[in-house]
Amino acid sequence: MSDSAAPGPRILAIANQKGGVGKTTTAINLATALAAVGEKVLILDADPQGNASTGLGVPRAKRVVTLYDVLVGEQPIAKAIVPTSVPGLDIVPSDPDLSGVEIELSAAPGRSYRLRNAIQGLRAIEGRPYSYVLIDCPPSLNLLTVNAMTAADAVLAPLQCEFFALEGLSQLMRTIELVKSSLNPRLELQGLVLTMYDRRNSLSDQVEADVRGHFGDKVYDTVIPRNVRVSEAPSFGKPALIYDIKCAGSQAYMKLAREVVTRERARLAAQPAA
Repeated sequence: MSDSAAPGPRILAIANQKGGVGKTTTAINLATALAAVGEKVLILDADPQGNASTGLGVPRAKRVVTLYDVLVGEQPIAKAIVPTSVPGLDIVPSDPDLSGVEIELSAAPGRSYRLRNAIQGLRAIEGRPYSYVLIDCPPSLNLLTVNAMTAADAVLAPLQCEFFALEGLSQLMRTIELVKSSLNPRLELQGLVLTMYDRRNSLSDQVEADVRGHFGDKVYDTVIPRNVRVSEAPSFGKPALIYDIKCAGSQAYMKLAREVVTRERARLAAQPAA
């Protein structure tokens, strides 16, 4: 997405083909925390269930133009952007029609590049210089996930601290390599976020040790604890950071946001001068 003439936002696909690992929770709360530290953020809700849209308090009535309309080519991405109640955070909402995109675009040329091409339209939007675009992916390898990874600079993968965590992760890594080799050569693993960590459970410690042993510094130092307040927040249409900023989960996402920004600055500083 980025080039020397017109630098764009850092585009991160929040992905894991395993369900229930905290993808949407991470997308919502990381985006909110990034906005809280001064970044301008856009979420693309690429899950037909629309949980990121609901969790950010965007009612169905406000989802007039959605990511579905953007992907099928009926509307430019600028028309689909909805401001949230969080300053600095916007969203392109989801729609149940997204579940039919795979069939509708089955014979369309360049169907895997629809989202990447649409995101190019962000450059033309005045007054919205996004520094991050987070794509909340569905929990499966389908055309929506492929579009997200083709459009992204990198994948950020939430990983639940449970027994089958590494098994699901190996599948995700194969998907990243497949997309990288065939559709998006610049795609990389941004990092792994350990979620639903329970300090009372020795299994969480074992999973953390195994993941850090396999992936080293690709695993964020910040660990997201299992937290009731974070689980409650979406039912109120609020990110956990708005619902209860003082809870352990909210504080962990603030720490994660600072770590993401620090790592991103280090990555940019390490790049050779143009």
